[in-house]
Amino acid sequence: MKAKDKHQKKVFMWYKVKELHTRGLNYSQIGQEIGLHRKTVRKYLKMDEQRFIKWIEQSKHLPKKLSRYNDYVHQLLDSHPYLSAAQIEDRLKEEFADLPTVHSKTVYNFTESIRSHYGINKEPEKDPRQYEKLFETDYGMYAQVDFGQYHMLTPVTTRKKIYFFVMVLSRSRQKFVHLQSIPFTTETAIIAHQQAFKFFEGQPRKIIYDQDRLFIVDENLGDVTLTQNFKSYVEQAGFQTIFCRKSDPESKGKVENVVKYVKYNFLRGRIYTGDDHLNQSAISWLHRTANGKKHCGTQLIPNEQWEKEKAFLCSIKKSLAIEQQIPTKYKVRKDNTISYKSNFYTLPLGTYKNANTWVYLKEIGERIQILDLNNQLLTSHQICLSCGMTIRNFDHTRDKSQSLETLKVQVLQLFPDRERGLLVMELLKKERMRYTRDNLMFLKKYLPDFEEDIIVQTLDKCLDLNKLNARQLIEIASYYKLEKENRNKIKAIPITIELEKGSISYDTVPDCSQISLYETIL
Repeated sequence: MKAKDKHQKKVFMWYKVKELHTRGLNYSQIGQEIGLHRKTVRKYLKMDEQRFIKWIEQSKHLPKKLSRYNDYVHQLLDSHPYLSAAQIEDRLKEEFADLPTVHSKTVYNFTESIRSHYGINKEPEKDPRQYEKLFETDYGMYAQVDFGQYHMLTPVTTRKKIYFFVMVLSRSRQKFVHLQSIPFTTETAIIAHQQAFKFFEGQPRKIIYDQDRLFIVDENLGDVTLTQNFKSYVEQAGFQTIFCRKSDPESKGKVENVVKYVKYNFLRGRIYTGDDHLNQSAISWLHRTANGKKHCGTQLIPNEQWEKEKAFLCSIKKSLAIEQQIPTKYKVRKDNTISYKSNFYTLPLGTYKNANTWVYLKEIGERIQILDLNNQLLTSHQICLSCGMTIRNFDHTRDKSQSLETLKVQVLQLFPDRERGLLVMELLKKERMRYTRDNLMFLKKYLPDFEEDIIVQTLDKCLDLNKLNARQLIEIASYYKLEKENRNKIKAIPITIELEKGSISYDTVPDCSQISLYETIL
């Protein structure tokens, strides 16, 4: 009967593999979806239904190629139980020249079968850890926190890594989850705490954590040193922190189970379309399933137990210091602005990277500060009390990679005559005030192509015109450069006359052309 059920399960898996393949998933994605190795997926896809059923019905009890080495391997493992399958394979090759050529996996399976048959464990058995069923905690006393990661599918069948924060109330089993597409920092973890307390409509007295680098600097033999930001937050929020010992996840088994629950009940098979949509779906899932269905351990519904626990939770602390420490996340629009209280506030040009660009916003007094996700200040604005306004900082559209005064000095060094250079730069500023930087950048790029005498001649001409921009200046310089090149091409060709020895020498004067002739040509 068991063999029949096993065959039916394999047939079901074959149909599932075919279905997912027609939906465009590759071998690895199908394997992650249904828990098969990608090589097994590839094997299933190569077979049609009839061939697959015939394959699974074949007897798999084939004679072992290494059976005649059974006694040798048994003795080896009996005296040295810690030897690995790779070491066993090497010993067999060393002792037996006629060893058949087999895959290393075959040697591994053969070794494991001998261990199982003779009861030989690789490592000495340790005394099992003794557990005791604990009493249920008091209402409102404890919560547990943990983080998780999961690779979600996207609309283009690629994978997107998602990070999530989970908090669960120990007594009622009421759960909360917050998800985002960027790794958590101490600041974003604090934001997640506040969102969890808001969801629970109160905060517990004690919270149990792993020794996460977001929260602690050093375990310090039990006297845990918190990070500065998290320590400040805990002191103001008023709850007590409890940190598990290293490598002891069983100390907070409730939240460990919730992390798995989020991965395999909520995230698995879901398509990622953005952080906002994902968190909205998560809240609906919490109400509908995670907190709405009977808990398999307590056999009680978390939502109903939470209604009782709410009365025992502490009120949420809302001090100014906490509000300032916890910025709000805002999405950056394509035009490098954010929308805040019905107004638009500009950001430095280039802040927008893609459709998933976010910033943090803090409201301090009558101003707002806008920070990037690394908490670096981007800009600040005076809060506008009207609606539909665009509060603009005109500095945001300018290239600040180089100060204007520094640029002026660099361009001035390119002029052989400093005084005339200053006059031309003042003329440029007067005629093109809003484009001074653009004109200076143009001169910096093209002036080095000209010799000093050409530049001096160009400056004289520009001062005579008394109205120009940088492009006209470079065009004038190019004209003088071409004129000079043409003059250098027109030269007298020297004539050399060799007289034979003994011949009469004559004083010869070559003919000369008048320069006015060339001037008329030009």
